[in-house]
Amino acid sequence: MTRVGKGERHVESRVSDMDNPSKGHTTTIFPRRPREECGIFAVYGHEEAAKLTYFGLYALQHRGQESAGIVTSDGSRVLEHKAMGLVPEIFDEGILERLKGHISLGHVRYSTTGSSLLVNAQPFRIHYSGKSLAIAHNGNLVNARQIREELENTGSIFQTTTDSEVVLHLTTRCYRKGLEQAMIETMARVKGAYSMVIMTENTLIAVRDPNGFRPLCLGRLNSGYVLASETCAFDLVDAQYVREIEPGEILIIDHNGLKSIRSGIESRKSQCIFELIYFARPDSNVFGQNVYLFRKRQGELLAKQHPRNVDFVMPFPDSGNYAAIGYAHASRIPLEMGVIRNHYVGRTFIQPSQSMRDFGVRVKLNPVRELLQGRRVLIVEDSIIRGTTARTRVRTLRKIGAVEVHMLVSCPPHRFPCHYGIDFTTRGELIAAQKSVEQIESFLGLDTLGYLDIPSLVKAAHIPKEELCLACFDGSYPVSIDDTFTKTCME
Repeated sequence: MTRVGKGERHVESRVSDMDNPSKGHTTTIFPRRPREECGIFAVYGHEEAAKLTYFGLYALQHRGQESAGIVTSDGSRVLEHKAMGLVPEIFDEGILERLKGHISLGHVRYSTTGSSLLVNAQPFRIHYSGKSLAIAHNGNLVNARQIREELENTGSIFQTTTDSEVVLHLTTRCYRKGLEQAMIETMARVKGAYSMVIMTENTLIAVRDPNGFRPLCLGRLNSGYVLASETCAFDLVDAQYVREIEPGEILIIDHNGLKSIRSGIESRKSQCIFELIYFARPDSNVFGQNVYLFRKRQGELLAKQHPRNVDFVMPFPDSGNYAAIGYAHASRIPLEMGVIRNHYVGRTFIQPSQSMRDFGVRVKLNPVRELLQGRRVLIVEDSIIRGTTARTRVRTLRKIGAVEVHMLVSCPPHRFPCHYGIDFTTRGELIAAQKSVEQIESFLGLDTLGYLDIPSLVKAAHIPKEELCLACFDGSYPVSIDDTFTKTCME
């Protein structure tokens, strides 16, 4: 292993031929590690599948900035390349040229379970009974630890600490019955949030959990097909949106075209509202809703619920932008960009240490002093998770001369942890679980603080309340959590 300087880490990435390991290619990179969620992109039936997947992952980079990988197949030979870091850091023209095949599966990752190591990067691939299986997963399995212990007790050997590997082990246990039946039986065992794509040498299988927590959609590109976590990825490769993968659906794509089957598991839709509030790109359509317009409606409803007498409205870019536009439009108060974002710094609430979060706050946004001095300012934010970021920003505005600082949040207070794939897994991390709104207002140093209530949030979504997961706001979990799950989340 190569020794590196303090704060750096040696990482091996490879393009490898499963049938001829001697053809492997090794590179060394020193990646940045801002974190998000996870994103999937897959292609079937295109001669430049790897390049299309590269661009699809590039469009989905906001969903995962920890690692990325692509697996391809030409019908017989399977190739892969994955590494820690951002998509353009990991792939270049030479690597993509070597990833031959008309089938491709790609993934960008931020770890909700499993350590931040290359071995846990996806797509995760195994060789079983002469067949190759690769998986890309977005979500969290809430019974993964229990199933893993059962499998290990009967002889299964795991290579990673991720919950995604559990799915492949279950699938291979039933593989002799055929891939279709294996997927049905696997879905009957796993619980939680999973939008995932499994790839063999000649097939793609898209699977979405019966609750539909995480998005996954189907597109058409010439005579081939594409799958993506968000529709914004289709726009970049000029694919035509077809439809969402339905909750509980198993969609098989092979030389015969499309075949859709149902898992047989009945459950109500529980689509994650935080996808619309925060994670998805504003130019995407998620759960049948345009994200930009949803966030603008949040701001309009926030203006009705919480009118304020201020000089101007401002967001903390970028996620607060669209609700701020809606608030300004509805209230007829001017919208200003009081802080300017450095776009080369990642989001802050999900970075791994408090010291890194504070550093990110200082580097990420720079105030426009002349605009803010002597003014009454209303900040529109999309969420407050731990509160440390907002507190630092408010102090900065006070320091440079803002006479009043008000804040409105375009969702309700986060009082409960998420167990379905978002990185706030304990109540101790959530400021609203420990403090009242008035106490948070004082802690942040604000003149006033207000939140959008749940009925208004649901109204903005244009989705029935019973089809949304609002557990992080109301504690009503649509899928029960195993006792061992908290340990899994904290690995």
